[in-house]
Amino acid sequence: MKIVILGGGQVGGTLAENLVGEDNDITVVDTDNARLSILSDSHDIRTVQGHAAHPRVLRNAGCEDADMLIAVTPSDETNMMACQIAYTLFRTPKRIARIRSEEYIDFKDQLFHKDDVPVDHTISPEQQVTHYIKRLVDYPGALQVMEFAKGRASLVAVKAYYGGKLVGHAISSLKEHMPNVETRVAAIFRQGQAIRPMGTTIIEAGDEVFFITDTRYVRMVMEEMQKLEHQYRRIMIAGGGNIGSGLARLLEENHNVKLIERNAERALMLDEKFSHTLVLEGDASDSLLLGDEHIEDVDVFIAVTNDDEANIMSAMLAKKMGAKKTMVLIQRQAYVDLVQDGVIDIAISPQRATVSALLSLIRKGDIVNAYSLRKGAAEAIEAIAHGDEKTSKVVGRSISEIKLPPGTTIGAIVRGNEVMIAHDDTVLHADDHVILFLVDKKYIREVERLFQPSALFF
Repeated sequence: MKIVILGGGQVGGTLAENLVGEDNDITVVDTDNARLSILSDSHDIRTVQGHAAHPRVLRNAGCEDADMLIAVTPSDETNMMACQIAYTLFRTPKRIARIRSEEYIDFKDQLFHKDDVPVDHTISPEQQVTHYIKRLVDYPGALQVMEFAKGRASLVAVKAYYGGKLVGHAISSLKEHMPNVETRVAAIFRQGQAIRPMGTTIIEAGDEVFFITDTRYVRMVMEEMQKLEHQYRRIMIAGGGNIGSGLARLLEENHNVKLIERNAERALMLDEKFSHTLVLEGDASDSLLLGDEHIEDVDVFIAVTNDDEANIMSAMLAKKMGAKKTMVLIQRQAYVDLVQDGVIDIAISPQRATVSALLSLIRKGDIVNAYSLRKGAAEAIEAIAHGDEKTSKVVGRSISEIKLPPGTTIGAIVRGNEVMIAHDDTVLHADDHVILFLVDKKYIREVERLFQPSALFF
């Protein structure tokens, strides 16, 4: 696939790195030549320096015969105009734009059409990250929570600790512990290395375990891997920007939420906006402020300002003063690797959340959900099975008959409203939503081809 990415920053660069090893022809456009040099030196990526919405720049980037344009520059207006020009001048078939402003997002259904602003799909990083954090708050102790089939099934990553019922026991014991709950361990990472999960595999403390189950049973399965934490009630959020305010809006009905905002004018506006959230003007790194607001009673402290260092330092201080859990938004990947598993309980990369949303739009074979995992090395996807036994490589076949690529497992199938955990004798039907886990995403093209029916399918 020939893809033109506009913007070589954190999101554009991370996306290019994710796609370049998958037989894609990638071109990245940016005004910063130094940034482009880093990308071209590190990966087999073509780069073009110039303004992302200028027609000649888009022509030089190859929009005339590109399959897809992905506009992820920092400017909403540039992204929208680039999509308009790509459609009007070059008829680029698929156009995706990153849109951050709520002023545009609130009217996206009226704005984004071929006859108006020809953007096929919009991506809002702030919304993606906000919902990502919300899921982590809903499931205390989870490292990642990924939803499939409109939330019916979930793939959850947890760290196994002593106190979990399954730790020190074989995976096959799950059925004895929970005879009425269907679940499957999709992958295990032990000391950074993938282990193929089998019934005889012993879960060890420190393992990072990915399991899939009906969303209703997530907390029951988590209890098998670690001592179950109480639901979070008291939340403190540092940063009243789009992510912080959006998160407070989602949480305030069912949680006791305090939000700290440094800017006095912004704090006043937020205070008038919320009905249940307590808005505090001040610095989240001020120990006196944290002490006055009883940080020792806070279940989770969430730092989401646009300053990595401020987020890390305020979270470290909050943890030292008694906050039970800390979550930190970190832009720089090097910082994520540095602080994870230390005082910071969960480091959140907004690039990864945004890239996962973009992957859902890029994947072929009617893949409707895709999540980038393990720093982009692994992937979880939801594909819809189409066709019949003659036109499909999966429909009418049992899982044991499907030729899955190495390191790929089918974890669950959602058929209508029913979540079915996959077994070797499970037969796939047309319109099944199939949830797969790829330990190595280099095999994604093979999975896509599996779920593409032949030309005889109508």
